[in-house]
Amino acid sequence: MIEAREVWFSYANEQALRGMSLAVGRGVTVVVGPNGAGKTTLLKVMAGLYRPDSGSVLIDGEDLWACPPRRRLELRRRVVYVHEKPVLLRGTVLYNVSYGLLVRGVDARDAAERAREVANLFGLAELLDRDSRSLSAGQAQLIAIARAVAVRPKYLLLDEPLASLDRTNRRVVLGFLEELRRSGTGVAIATHDRLLALEVADRAVVVEGGRVVAEGAPEALL
Repeated sequence: MIEAREVWFSYANEQALRGMSLAVGRGVTVVVGPNGAGKTTLLKVMAGLYRPDSGSVLIDGEDLWACPPRRRLELRRRVVYVHEKPVLLRGTVLYNVSYGLLVRGVDARDAAERAREVANLFGLAELLDRDSRSLSAGQAQLIAIARAVAVRPKYLLLDEPLASLDRTNRRVVLGFLEELRRSGTGVAIATHDRLLALEVADRAVVVEGGRVVAEGAPEALL
């Protein structure tokens, strides 16, 4: 389980999180709220990308920021965060999908095999030799999600994962989220898309002004 406990976080001139607490375990949790509510910031704090001003982040019971640096890296690698705007590397699609495995020390041949396996799941096999700079926004979004899935994360945090996808690719991602839910992977999604919450979430969390204001069954809240 990942837990944010009484987390406060501010940017230079803005208090983004105000004592926010959230736990993400098995299944799919969808975090819903208006622009500026703190959804994305919360996921970045839980992924260890941002250090909270106060409060704590626990990954499987260990306080992330109280750990030595090497242990902190080990814990962070259990969690993968996917940005709303895909961040792709120069090079081929195959290299991009393999990248997370390569930085974890996986042999290049094994990493490529796993990347091809995941690409097939997402219908990307024909794109593997393409340069990442030649892709559409929707293709780039799928590749970013595939890269995250390739490392078999224990926890997957997604920011607006369907934002750039057409109807066909939306169905692909929804189907894969359902598989992750059945497998017991912990998934948290930040979104404005209430339909997404109703389709895939086990739990919905509503945030406003940097605070959790409600949580429960999606059909009850949304």
